[in-house]
Amino acid sequence: MTDERPDLRLLPIALAAWGGSWLGTSGRTMLIMIGAAAAMAVLLGLILRRSWLIAATALTLAGLLLIGWLHQAALTGTAASRLARSRAIVTADLVIKNDPVVQPSDGIRPPYLSLRASENRLAGRGRQWRERAPVLVTASGEAVARWQRVPVGSMVRVTARLDTARPGSDFAAVARAAGAPLIMEQPGLGARSVEHVRAGLRRAVARGSPEQRALVPSLVLGDTAGITPQIRADFLSTGLTHLTAVSGANLAILIAFLMIIARWIGVRGWWLRMIGLAGVAVFVLLCRTEPSVLRAAAMGLVALAALGMSGRSRGLRSLCVAMVILLIMDPWLGRSLGFALSVLATGGIIWWSGRWVVAMRPWLPKIVAESIAVPLAAHLATLPVAAAISGQVSMVGILTNAVAGPFVGPATVLGFAAAGLSVLSSTLAGWVGWASCWAAQPILWTAHYGSALPGASWSWPVTPVALTLLATACLLIGVAMGQLLGSRWIAAVLALLMIMAVLRAPAQPGWPPKDWLAVACDVGQGDGLVVRIAERSAIVIDTGPDPKPMRSCLDQLGIRRVSLMILSHFHADHVGGLEGALAGRRVDRIWVSPYASPTHEAEVVRQRAATLGIPVTVPDLGTRRSVGAAELSVLGPLDRQPSPVISADGQSALENDLSLVIMISIDRVRILFTGDVEPEEQRRVLASGADLRADVLKVPHHGSSRQDPDFIAATHAQVGIASAGQDNSYGHPAPRTMQLLRSDGMTALCTCIRGSIALTADRSGRLRLVGQRSP
Repeated sequence: MTDERPDLRLLPIALAAWGGSWLGTSGRTMLIMIGAAAAMAVLLGLILRRSWLIAATALTLAGLLLIGWLHQAALTGTAASRLARSRAIVTADLVIKNDPVVQPSDGIRPPYLSLRASENRLAGRGRQWRERAPVLVTASGEAVARWQRVPVGSMVRVTARLDTARPGSDFAAVARAAGAPLIMEQPGLGARSVEHVRAGLRRAVARGSPEQRALVPSLVLGDTAGITPQIRADFLSTGLTHLTAVSGANLAILIAFLMIIARWIGVRGWWLRMIGLAGVAVFVLLCRTEPSVLRAAAMGLVALAALGMSGRSRGLRSLCVAMVILLIMDPWLGRSLGFALSVLATGGIIWWSGRWVVAMRPWLPKIVAESIAVPLAAHLATLPVAAAISGQVSMVGILTNAVAGPFVGPATVLGFAAAGLSVLSSTLAGWVGWASCWAAQPILWTAHYGSALPGASWSWPVTPVALTLLATACLLIGVAMGQLLGSRWIAAVLALLMIMAVLRAPAQPGWPPKDWLAVACDVGQGDGLVVRIAERSAIVIDTGPDPKPMRSCLDQLGIRRVSLMILSHFHADHVGGLEGALAGRRVDRIWVSPYASPTHEAEVVRQRAATLGIPVTVPDLGTRRSVGAAELSVLGPLDRQPSPVISADGQSALENDLSLVIMISIDRVRILFTGDVEPEEQRRVLASGADLRADVLKVPHHGSSRQDPDFIAATHAQVGIASAGQDNSYGHPAPRTMQLLRSDGMTALCTCIRGSIALTADRSGRLRLVGQRSP
């Protein structure tokens, strides 16, 4: 590949289009005025410099600002948007536009669903409207299963409450469905044909494992219905999340394969181009003509064309042109994280991958070198944005992309072949689908084993300085990578060093603080707390919803022995991370709630403990126990033989109230652990006369709004810590609860903002709190 000087003349125009669309669709007058002022400033530069580039940049900025504003104004002017501002209950006829995304039940929250739809008719407040406006439909509870069975393209009638959409989103309103939909019209012939092929692929991979059956349709056609939260989390932490959705790489692989086959059978000239265009059309139709699919198709064509033209200059020009065209077609792409990731990934592929392939050619076949270079370049280019989204840096991303890269092509091509053959022969499609499943299996192994490594991901501050530092590091690595990959021995040494680095939890400067007493681990939406009782020994209270963050927290704290593990109750957000707490550690005994519900989680805990020979007991009320340097006192629950009461959502109303409530004293500091006790149990514990005075309060139920003020006040705590997940769907911690803590004189903190929170105390007993990340 030639390494000609890159042509960056269109880059300011593309960036102006991006900025104009982002500002124009914001729906905020101040931002639109800022955009208009920027356009005027650029025009002033044109007057002074008389440059066509400045003129084009100014016109693009002003044009996309206007287009975005017009689109946003059209949305806010719809009847759906007006009714949403008063939260009206309406009857709507909706056309389903995409497959639903289902979030499973979590703790006491039932499963819920969301999908995109187009509103055709709206009736409410005694009037009717006929308009076409995009809405986001949500449903929960028993209605989820009914919504999942509605084919894409169907027209349904539903009663819903309208809510306002998030500012800057491309929805006129959010329609919260009150029940199951009534199908008014079946999908048209085109939609039925597409669904027939997509269903054919699902049947073709039916012989694979559940995870294979989920990944192949997602990898090939963007059918994410089978992707579980565990798969999604593992792929995110290993930098492979782009493989679980439609991406430009999918299209590039498909077109490259079609071109190779076409050339092999002798196709040349315009007929070759026609085959490529037909492949693009089929890809877009099968993946459905959504904005994300069109974006992926455009980015894939740009990347493929740049690689084929053996030059960065024309590739960058094509990328800039594609950005402007896409933003004119859909200005809301300017606010899409998917668009940002696609642009950066494509740019990384154009800028770096070709040179890396040339560097590796002396010691690797071209096809293997490309399989490694393309995903590596995409991962490195998108790393700063991914860190800004998740607050984490995938430390294994480069390795996992290099390992999984060679298998993406075969799995994708075989999957497309199985989808096509399903129309002709289900038997033949089944064999090809089975082969596609096993081509995808190494990708799954890479994600699962990679995410289980202690150093798989590293918490990264989402601050301008930290993200700038990360972006600079990625650029420097990208510049040096070509030289490093030129030698097989240097590449092997680097790979070995990276493998050694991820075999242990990464050290973070200043964390944990010296002489820490207790830590509220950042485990997401759940509880995971640690009390230090000796060097490398601790009491662990709950383990969070997922093994990975709990293991990472304990590894960073250097804990190798858990003298006592306390599981306040058996909800998944308190016991789901059990394996992470057990990994590489000795656990002496476990205390559990007297109420073994949910039964599945309770049985899993008991079976795992029995396998490892760990005694499991229910501590009696009033139990006092010394564990290392800590003194424990069991204050609740008071009712030890409850009658099961099932609430309307199918969950036991007693599970939270039967959480263990325990006071732990360590080094003259008293910490009250409260599980998820609700106000009723809080009042019972308070009425029992128990000494609730504490220095630190673990706020009940992740800081939910359901708190008894007298119970909170009786603790006289200096600090209240709520353990909750960032941007969780429950709204934890509730603002009213945080205000309640502050009104009682407490310092109110949450792991969702500060990350893991460590507690230390000086010789006078003065408390100091250290957060793992800045607020």
